[in-house]
Amino acid sequence: MQTQRYALILSYDGSQFFGWQKQAQGIATVQAALEHALAQIAGEPIDTTTAGRTDTGVHATAQVVHFDTHAQRPISAWVRGVNAHLPDGVAVWHAQAVAPHFHARFDAFGRHYRYVLQSSPVRSPLLMGRVGWTHYPLNLDNMRQAAQLLCGEHDFSTFRAAECQAKSPVKTMYQITLSGSPHFIKMDFHANAFLHHMVRNIVGALVYVGAGRLTVAQFAEMFAQRSRLRAPPTFMPDGLYLTGVDYPPEWGVLRQPVPEWL
Repeated sequence: MQTQRYALILSYDGSQFFGWQKQAQGIATVQAALEHALAQIAGEPIDTTTAGRTDTGVHATAQVVHFDTHAQRPISAWVRGVNAHLPDGVAVWHAQAVAPHFHARFDAFGRHYRYVLQSSPVRSPLLMGRVGWTHYPLNLDNMRQAAQLLCGEHDFSTFRAAECQAKSPVKTMYQITLSGSPHFIKMDFHANAFLHHMVRNIVGALVYVGAGRLTVAQFAEMFAQRSRLRAPPTFMPDGLYLTGVDYPPEWGVLRQPVPEWL
């Protein structure tokens, strides 16, 4: 029997899972939860491929995956039916049939991330797990100046995790936008692709700039040195959200708007 390929958009609370990727049996990951729920609807084992793996504690509002199945089900079954079998903390928003050659990862030409950061002497207990935090007072203008140095095609080795498996550290940062106030900052990153821990490492360095621990000139010098050893520590995952993936128009709209609450 011929298989059909489907694409899904889903969101999840990363604080409830040990990352996206399946691990040993019994370890809660988003992929394991999703594939179990899909299998209940399909009546057969399902393997999923994602646009981008997220780490433990990292959230998503619009992750994209694809899967193949022999099962013939209405589109609603891949949304409402699957959601009925998913645990709290993850939900499918959209499903659509796609051509057999669609690939959630390799067809993507851009990814969007948002990091939400609270700057306050005391961390709000109501935002734990949802928002990053620093006790340093931050200079938002200096952070914006430093962030703009990262736009364009660059070698991002300075912000690359040691365990990163990407073939090349060269990526293209389309845009970085910092909005909000010095007490509650939203940092939006749009690039063709991201290295392992790249956004969290950039956020950590920008916090140093905002706190006056690095000048903009020192940030530029650090970036040019292409050495992770000279950069500030990786920042906490709590405030990081995958908010969208870009695909060619032929695949339709595989994006959800960023929620108003984020």
